[in-house]
Amino acid sequence: MEPSFQLIVDLMQDLRNSKSASGVLVSNFSSEMKEDIRETRLENGIVALTDRMEGVRSVTLGFFFRTGARQEPAELNGITHFIEHCVFKGSANRSAREIAAEQDRLGGGLDAFTTHEETGFVMKVVDDQFDRAFALLAEMVTRPRFDESDLVNEQRVIIEEIKMNEDSPEDVLSDIFQREFFPGNPLGLSITGTAETVSTFDHRRTADFFRSAFTPKELVIAAAGNVDHEHLLELVDPLYRDARWDAYDPRIAIRTPATAAPVQVERRPDLEQAHLLIATPTVSARDERRYAADMLANILGGGTSSRLWQRVREERGLAYSIGAATAMFIDCGFLAVSAATSPDQIDEVAEIVADEMGSIVREGVSEDELGLMKDQARASILLGLEDSADRAGSLAHCEMVHGRQISIEETLEKLEAVTVAKVRDIAAEFFSTDRLAVIALGDLDGLRFSGDSLAIATS
Repeated sequence: MEPSFQLIVDLMQDLRNSKSASGVLVSNFSSEMKEDIRETRLENGIVALTDRMEGVRSVTLGFFFRTGARQEPAELNGITHFIEHCVFKGSANRSAREIAAEQDRLGGGLDAFTTHEETGFVMKVVDDQFDRAFALLAEMVTRPRFDESDLVNEQRVIIEEIKMNEDSPEDVLSDIFQREFFPGNPLGLSITGTAETVSTFDHRRTADFFRSAFTPKELVIAAAGNVDHEHLLELVDPLYRDARWDAYDPRIAIRTPATAAPVQVERRPDLEQAHLLIATPTVSARDERRYAADMLANILGGGTSSRLWQRVREERGLAYSIGAATAMFIDCGFLAVSAATSPDQIDEVAEIVADEMGSIVREGVSEDELGLMKDQARASILLGLEDSADRAGSLAHCEMVHGRQISIEETLEKLEAVTVAKVRDIAAEFFSTDRLAVIALGDLDGLRFSGDSLAIATS
């Protein structure tokens, strides 16, 4: 789940701590919103979380590791993503084909992802298949084989993935933005790595990194749906019982980046449309102002009633779609506007974006605008309660970002507490010309943006 642009559900409910028979810390959570969250912290570092949902037959199970691309040294760029792929290639007791067959037998709902800050393996199954799903995921992520011939094949697959991304304007635009916005920081590097780095990931390198980074102290196991917490603990208990880990960890420490404000145009004559991304820094996922930052992004371009959608698409007909959203990491974040339009219209679109940013700084937002976006966010949060995958992801996210669980009621209270003044304060802090990053890609001749056209007028 790489910085997906969505409202983060992440507030804490008061813990009611007790001791289980085994002596490990157990916290129970409940709410009128039908949450039934339980948490157990095992001595080996694993955090086990469940959210029992009444009246459903599904369970979503996820193994989430606190390791991501921003912890990779430059020479190992892409190795976390490579490992995410390679655990599907065979384990101690299952071949790649057997893993694939079991996945299909259980419903085919097995997915995996790598972000800059985490790696996850998630499966949604019917409740009576939960034990088999756990056995499959557990073996894949604790006992991968990393056969040399399999690794060579997967190197080829990922190099093809890199080429595929290079053929996608949106992916190219995103890669250019991250590189230029986070210069000299791993956040600016591609999660997939490069063809050069991926080609070096042999058995020794891959296995060494895996043994040091994918350990129980980095693991959060989350399950939501028709699941029993004590039964999950019975399944978790044997994991890593006899395992040994390397004392040396090649991962680098997370460094908070100093963001830049690039204005860059990449010429691509083969593209019919010009693709535009305009961004500014914003608050981090741990900042109490994150709710106001999300509301700001939504008012600017978060839906069909947003300012940019109405002005750019409905009033001017300049783009099929335009949107704004936040991406928040544990120590930083950005707010980005993206659009695609004809090359001869890209200046006009950029000017409208800068004008709307300046308008919010100068005049703020209205109570009606804010109320509409609060209603939209509230609906999204409450509808997510019906999906076991959303709830399992939320369990893991809260633990990995905040080290604690939360309640829906408190989340909604914090959302409701956002005021027009708080939204304007975020805009005033981050919407300024000297912090504006502008990246464009398409059949564009040189630098098309003038300083005046991109100036955010704040007075």
